[in-house]
Amino acid sequence: MEKAKLEKILELHAMWFRDPQIGKRANLECEDLSGADLSGADLPDADLRSANLRGADLSGADLTGAKLMLASLKRANLNGANLKGANLSPANLIYADLSRADLSGANLRGANLRDADLTDADLTDAIIELATLDGANLKGANLKGANLDGATLDGANLDGANLTGANLGYANLTGANLSGANLSRANLEGANLFGADLDGANLKGANLTGANLGYANLTGADLTDAIMLESEKTL
Repeated sequence: MEKAKLEKILELHAMWFRDPQIGKRANLECEDLSGADLSGADLPDADLRSANLRGADLSGADLTGAKLMLASLKRANLNGANLKGANLSPANLIYADLSRADLSGANLRGANLRDADLTDADLTDAIIELATLDGANLKGANLKGANLDGATLDGANLDGANLTGANLGYANLTGANLSGANLSRANLEGANLFGADLDGANLKGANLTGANLGYANLTGADLTDAIMLESEKTL
């Protein structure tokens, strides 16, 4: 898309967001915005379904409630972006930079976040079920109350992450780094934690029924009141 046309769409969208009577909501569905500079852009509630945003700079952008279903955001820069309540199901976010982004309440169901950077991101109450997060960096991320049912986090880094009350039922956490993570009251029923590092993790009241803890490192982990019925642990 030509730069001038994009700037006009952004201008009208900003007007629409302030007063729907004088502006026009941004409709960028299926548009090619690969490599575009949208840093700091105001696109709350914008329609970006199936848009090509590969390598685009969306750092600091306001995408609150935006529709990004099936969008391609591979290697996009979303550092510090506001994606609160946005719909990213099932977007392509491979290698995307989402560090310090606000994804609270966002829908990431089935999204591909392989090797994405989610350092210190806010994913409170986000829907991340069936998503792929293999090799993703979630160090210090806030996943309190998030739904990661059936998600794959093979080799993911969750060092110091907050997973209080999160649903990780049947998630694949093989070889994941969960050292110092807060998993209190988390649901890990049927989860695969084979070879995971849970050194110093907080598992108070967590549900580990049927979880695979084979060769997992539980040194210093707090398992007070944890439910471990039929869990498998190999030393």
